[in-house]
Amino acid sequence: MKIRKFAELRAKMNPERRARIDAEVKKALSEMPLNELRSARGLSQKMLAEALHVQQPAIAKLERRADMYISTLRSHIEAMGGSLEILAHFPDGTVKIANFSQV
Repeated sequence: MKIRKFAELRAKMNPERRARIDAEVKKALSEMPLNELRSARGLSQKMLAEALHVQQPAIAKLERRADMYISTLRSHIEAMGGSLEILAHFPDGTVKIANFSQV
């Protein structure tokens, strides 16, 4: 069985299929739970715990939560090297909520 590189397989796909796959990948990368985001950034729970000056079990607990303070989420995201913005989406546009920029 010959092993092929993904780039070779992709080159043989029709443009519509490549576009559909690209859109699915983009969506998967734009929406993920905190634990997957941390992992995708190459961080372990222990590494993140050290950056936040907490114990590793606190990171595990935080990643399972469905509800948390914005300041907690912001600290978590910043420890991964990112920044947090709160956006409200409406049919006629998107608005960045500024109340939380100093939290």
